[in-house]
Amino acid sequence: SPRSPSNGSSRTLSAREMYLFDTGGQYLDGTTDVTRTVHWGEPTPLQKEAYTRVLMGNIDLARLVFPSNTAGGTVESFARRALWDVGLNYGHGTGHGIGNFLSVHEWPVGFQSNNVPLEAGMFTSIEPGYYRDGEFGIRIEDIALVVEAQTEKPFLTFEVVSLVPYDRNLIDLGLLSPEQIRYLNSYYERIRAHVGPELRRQRLEEEYAWLQESTEP
Repeated sequence: SPRSPSNGSSRTLSAREMYLFDTGGQYLDGTTDVTRTVHWGEPTPLQKEAYTRVLMGNIDLARLVFPSNTAGGTVESFARRALWDVGLNYGHGTGHGIGNFLSVHEWPVGFQSNNVPLEAGMFTSIEPGYYRDGEFGIRIEDIALVVEAQTEKPFLTFEVVSLVPYDRNLIDLGLLSPEQIRYLNSYYERIRAHVGPELRRQRLEEEYAWLQESTEP
């Protein structure tokens, strides 16, 4: 298939550029669709700021509390606001429904104007990004479950179920609010609690050490 790597189309990885990994699979107990962007060298100030603002949008939508029966299109701009603040944007959708034994991109859940209102129990991706043609691309994609929020009236929020650290090398902490940092720290605690013991059980010590380092507060 055209997606298979070949000597003709492959290129060597280097520490001088950003890499975007869009990963996933379909398993008996669920579907995964997770995108992470990394830089193994020295990112430029623009790359770092753009990445951080994409992450801010991802966090702002993930921690949003909103009324039941709210359409995804109504809250979509929370994922874009940190980019809009400095005149940046992305030209793709902010997320799509995730099917189990169905499609990875499962209609009719999502954040576009023609998607259905969000209800508890739905799975959707949250995936803001930023692209500069010919230079670099950023996307941060997590799968989130719509859950009931701890509010007096029945409101909703998201619980992110993708447990993969973000690239510390690309985060400008100075741009993050205290709430966003608190969110990141509690997310990292959840990753350690759920993924750490499993890596140990499989005796993946190198991977376990990487996980601990990548989820430092």
